[in-house]
Amino acid sequence: MDQDGLIGVSVGGIPNEGVQAKLRHIERHERRLWCYTVSVTILLTAGIASFALPALLSQFGDAYAVSISQAVRGLVGLILIFTGYMLYQQMQLSRLRRQLTEQAHSVDKVEMLAEEVYKLAVLDSLTGLFNRRYAQQRLRDEISRCKRHGHPLTVIFLDLDNFKEVNDNHGHEAGDMALNSFAERLSRATRGCDVAARYGGDEFLVLLPECKTGDVQCVLNRLEGVKVQLGEITANISFSAGWANYLPDESPEDLLRRADDALYANKRISKEQNVPAVLPA
Repeated sequence: MDQDGLIGVSVGGIPNEGVQAKLRHIERHERRLWCYTVSVTILLTAGIASFALPALLSQFGDAYAVSISQAVRGLVGLILIFTGYMLYQQMQLSRLRRQLTEQAHSVDKVEMLAEEVYKLAVLDSLTGLFNRRYAQQRLRDEISRCKRHGHPLTVIFLDLDNFKEVNDNHGHEAGDMALNSFAERLSRATRGCDVAARYGGDEFLVLLPECKTGDVQCVLNRLEGVKVQLGEITANISFSAGWANYLPDESPEDLLRRADDALYANKRISKEQNVPAVLPA
């Protein structure tokens, strides 16, 4: 779905990818520290062991033995200092990793909230298509592009025939099912650059940027044969359509009005022919 034009969501703080990269860097640094710790500890232990060998000590006098003993104590002190420093570093790294993990979770929650806000702002809660406000904003944007580049633009209004009878005879739940079935087919019938929206009630709006000759009929043909289950009956949904091509310097309101007029002209014809909203499949 295209998400341009109506709402821009920015998430404060460090992006989740940045947090994950920092966590990986900390883990590498932590492994290096452990390697240094093990290496230095082995070397110092080897040094102490070499000084402490009885075979070596037996060859020297008491004064030199005292000197060796002081050296051994000095090495032990270095080991303790180094070990304490490494433990401190490990504690600091663990604390930082904990903070970054919490921040990553917070960023994920904010992103989920931002996505929900986006959906509420631009999507119809029942059908999942774009809502009326977003469609109107996109229409203004597409008209601006038409003026800049001279591309064609077509607007289609769609209306389910005698939809009120579906609600009256089968209930509002059946009406919602009919709307969802039609919306799902409409979404598949349009291109990625098109905008399919529920304009209100049982009325839908489609924006076709750079619409070529015959594209409108192709979309309408793909909408034929939509079925809905009404109790034990599987029924086809019929609809009326009206469309208009953008004229130079035309306002969005005038373009929508012409498409709406075409829709209701075709809808009157359907009523005169007594076409029901649903036909047995």
